[in-house]
Amino acid sequence: MATKSFSPALHPVRCLILTPTRELAIQVHDSVKTYGKHVPLRSFVVYGGVNINPQIEELKRGVEILVATPGRLLDLVGQKAVNLGKVQILVLDEADRMLDMGFIPDIKRIIALLPKQRQTLLFSATFSDEIRKLAKQFQNDPATIEVARRNEPIALVTQYVHMVEAARKRELLSHLVRKNNWEQVLVFCKTKHGSNRLASQLQKDRINADAIHGNKSQSARIRALEDFKAGKVKVLVATDIAARGLDIEELPHVVNFDLPHVPEDYVHRIGRTGRAGSTGEALSLVCAEDRPLLSAIERLINKKIEVRTADGFDRGSDRGERSAPAPQQERPQQHRGAKQHEPRQHAPKQHEPRQHAPKQHEPKHEHRGPRQPKREPLPDFFSKPYEPSPSAQAPAASHEGPGRRRPATPVPALFRKKAA
Repeated sequence: MATKSFSPALHPVRCLILTPTRELAIQVHDSVKTYGKHVPLRSFVVYGGVNINPQIEELKRGVEILVATPGRLLDLVGQKAVNLGKVQILVLDEADRMLDMGFIPDIKRIIALLPKQRQTLLFSATFSDEIRKLAKQFQNDPATIEVARRNEPIALVTQYVHMVEAARKRELLSHLVRKNNWEQVLVFCKTKHGSNRLASQLQKDRINADAIHGNKSQSARIRALEDFKAGKVKVLVATDIAARGLDIEELPHVVNFDLPHVPEDYVHRIGRTGRAGSTGEALSLVCAEDRPLLSAIERLINKKIEVRTADGFDRGSDRGERSAPAPQQERPQQHRGAKQHEPRQHAPKQHEPRQHAPKQHEPKHEHRGPRQPKREPLPDFFSKPYEPSPSAQAPAASHEGPGRRRPATPVPALFRKKAA
């Protein structure tokens, strides 16, 4: 039962909700306030990147539902600003990310501060087999509730890919945004530096863009997100920090500029669109190096993703992916008479201006025509006239009529008629 007393001792933390990102913590707390506005329970959210003192002051007044990121919560525990000894419910939101190798030490420290008799809930859109095994360490005989097939993306999201050269991804993205008049696009990159670079390049293309990632201050992250929601920013470039915590009403387009290395992250990324019954599009830009990642994603979702074309981009990508004949393979066609043992470095000389040819006084240019291949002189044996063998004998007298003349050249011994 909730109490209306203002004594902090009568308002202990009874429900603890842990989230992997600051944005998700803010979003979850907003939902708690919305759903619990008619319930006399105090709620609060704590996360890093901001001054800790106002959070300490608020916790001293008593909080029954606390939403937190693990790092800031442990800081507050270290300063004895919060007591977790009365927690009845522990919730791990985006549990697959909370239980990965980066968060496990913090999660174990927090669980050690909680009562053993409690309810533990894990929520996530994806669960790998490894995470399921790991979750058993924190739960006793857990029940599984699934509202959709495992690792299945939202059915209202249209998924497709564009095959494009890696160097032309940014050019294609700008082309699609301008051609289709996209007004709100969330773009995912794999690195923080790559997010900053892409946002800067889009700005040079006269597309209003901003970036959001872990290296930015919390105030800059909040400002970029609010500008994106308000339509001041057309393209928001983010790392996977935004895949777990961005709830943008009726977000129409999600673009995977870089495919994620973890296939489950693809499901979370495209889950930013098609929410609350709305439809959306999820586009992935795939180069030759991304094909193994695409195959892993298709195996996870058990579905082949549609491939679409864009004029001037996909056909160029096809040419790039089909290995064109190397220059050295074309040279024999231009020099069919040349010997195979000639060095390859002579072939590119065909591109030299013709006016330089007379300056070279090598014997190979004695042949007529600048494109005549080099020919070695034939042995003298082939240029001399035929001479009969010394063993050849004179032919027998002719038995033909007197009007026929015998050739002056004696017949070789090989062709001499045998004597009768």
